[in-house]
Amino acid sequence: MIDIQIQQQQAAQALLKRILPERAAEFLVRIETAEKSDEDFFSVHAADGKIVLSGNNPVAVASGLHWYLKHICNCHISWNSDQLNLPQVLPTDFQGIRKNTEFNIRAYLNFCTFSYTMAWWNWERWEREIDWMALHGINMPLAITGLEAVWQNTLRRLGMDDNSIRNFLVGPTYFAWQWMDNLESWMGPLSQDWIDRHAELGQRIIARERELGMKTILKGFTGYVPTALAKFYPDAKIYKSDWISTFETALIDPLDPLFAQIAKIFLEEQYKLFGTDHYYSVDPFHESQPPVKTAEYLEQAGGAIFSAIQNIDSQAVLAIQTWSLRPGLLRAVPKDKTLMLALTGTNWKKHESYWGRPWIVGMMHNFGGRNYIGGNLAHFLSHALRLKRMPEALNVQGLGIFPEAIEHNPVVYQAATEIAWHADIQTDVSAWTQKYAQARYGQLPKAAGRAWEILLSTVYQQKKVKIISMESPICARPALFMPRVSMNGNMVRDYDLIALWPAWQQMINASGELGKIATFEYDLVDIARQCLADLSLLLHQTLGAAYTTRDTNSLRAAGKQYIELMRDMDELLATREEFLLGKWLADARRWGNHQEEKDRYEQAARTLITIWGPVTPNALFYDYSNRQWSGLISGFYVPRWQMYIDYLLGQSEEENKRYHSRKLKKSYGRPANNANPFFEMLSVWEKSWTEMHERYPAEPSGDALEIASRLYDKWWPVMLHQSQQVTPAVQKTENVEEATRQAEDADNFGL
Repeated sequence: MIDIQIQQQQAAQALLKRILPERAAEFLVRIETAEKSDEDFFSVHAADGKIVLSGNNPVAVASGLHWYLKHICNCHISWNSDQLNLPQVLPTDFQGIRKNTEFNIRAYLNFCTFSYTMAWWNWERWEREIDWMALHGINMPLAITGLEAVWQNTLRRLGMDDNSIRNFLVGPTYFAWQWMDNLESWMGPLSQDWIDRHAELGQRIIARERELGMKTILKGFTGYVPTALAKFYPDAKIYKSDWISTFETALIDPLDPLFAQIAKIFLEEQYKLFGTDHYYSVDPFHESQPPVKTAEYLEQAGGAIFSAIQNIDSQAVLAIQTWSLRPGLLRAVPKDKTLMLALTGTNWKKHESYWGRPWIVGMMHNFGGRNYIGGNLAHFLSHALRLKRMPEALNVQGLGIFPEAIEHNPVVYQAATEIAWHADIQTDVSAWTQKYAQARYGQLPKAAGRAWEILLSTVYQQKKVKIISMESPICARPALFMPRVSMNGNMVRDYDLIALWPAWQQMINASGELGKIATFEYDLVDIARQCLADLSLLLHQTLGAAYTTRDTNSLRAAGKQYIELMRDMDELLATREEFLLGKWLADARRWGNHQEEKDRYEQAARTLITIWGPVTPNALFYDYSNRQWSGLISGFYVPRWQMYIDYLLGQSEEENKRYHSRKLKKSYGRPANNANPFFEMLSVWEKSWTEMHERYPAEPSGDALEIASRLYDKWWPVMLHQSQQVTPAVQKTENVEEATRQAEDADNFGL
């Protein structure tokens, strides 16, 4: 066995010991050469009383382990707890299998994931995630942890002092947008301790990923520089711009000689810390405008960017998002030196299959870390494979999972990754879902099976909603009528609201057999949360109707009931750590070395999930990262809504003095910061909340089953009654445009 195979076998064995420390000796691991050099495979069979896991690299072996745990042992590993109740003797009486994948690249992560989910992760959490990647077949993750050290070392060589550099770097929850060239300094400065510790963390992450045979995508250089750099190089073509009319940024023209010099320094410093696998994320003018918009300039700029990187790494491949693609930038870059990342896997026809360039079929399922249960499982279990086999979808090289946030909807990610190993495009989605649930819980009582049948026929069959956020008005800046909570979200449901509630009831019925299984408990709480979030749509509508009809008693009662629902949701969500604001804040504070630093990190953590950016008249991103979390509901959303309800109750009966929402200045259908004096006051309060430091529980509390059962009994009659009163604005709606039109029509109807 050659050295590389020995190393890979040791890496696979080490993963096995991390996953099953007390049972690892019952497995044998073999690294074998694949029949085709560009095609991964795994095989699983029993021999001499042991389970033999074979594959051509550690990720393939881990995928085989995952298959065995799911299909033979009814076990499950996920973000939201594991179910590893293995039989006392591992099953050996199964037919051996061998699977290969048509996708030689399985990419993972979005820049935003590092902020919306991973901002406060330590090595322990990262180690678990890397194992999750391997088990799910991921072999090309984005790797940007510790990039701040690369920038510090680069800017030092360019003449900037450390104080200026640390002021240029953003707070920890905003690295995603700094590395995508969108902002600087916001929520900074960054401490040297953070920079040093995360450089070390980034090295450990990449070392482990490579140990398992993964190839990392590192950051390329596209011209983003500090605005202050213009003072050091006054003759350079450094253009200042802004992102969303709020954040000032600077870009050095790729055609300026200084560009290649900075690119060389940046890539050298990155290589010193992190080495390279020759893939570089390169997205010039991402969500911004080039200084010159002609086709000739874009071709020259693209060529200059590629040349600057290739001069340092002759094997460089540019990984380019198709999110805001400018075709001209590609003309001077060889096809085989690009890898197009189609984040949503939907715009390939528009771009003619990216003109024959290698590309990745992507899935982008979550925006901002918003909580909801939903997706189209049939789509996720077929889409990538269907495109791979379509003659007109030229040069599909892999699949990619590119959510803005993770740790939610585990069934969706199981489907989206497992498809890599499927041979058939058509999957019996019902049977697949039942098997998923059986492995997730270790057994599948009839009630739990029925619950998943209901989930599949409601939340997991969505087909017509363009951006599935399924937001709840409880997370929104208060308004009488609204199309969305966040600027790109919606409150559309592609199912009848009442149809999901039997799934909640069936989960309660199954709790006698499954109640102590952590994965079941998470699903029970999440399903109950979704049902209550759906109910909030109807209670919010009742609130608006009461104000419209000037029925003060009804308004007071509707407001009380609405707040009561929010408080009950808060109590339910407190039973699971995945839904705790306190854990998010505690994780942030843990990275600080002294009080001021802890407070600063906490402010960054609070700001991201509430106001997002500065409080300005043209702010867009407030509530973009809204979360249905215990603590955030009781500490932020409840007070905000209570102030609004009190404001409505205090309105004059005189028409010309009365509050009318149609008169408000709005941002994407939501009251703007300066909509009226009340919202000016409210935006100041929202900002003040981000600067507070009151503690929220970081550990779960309460009995999830007892609370879920009690809340079902309490709110089901309300749901039954409210569903009979529903108006078209919240009924099952076919698309976002229609939902938005309905909401806007309602908003303009004399309010």
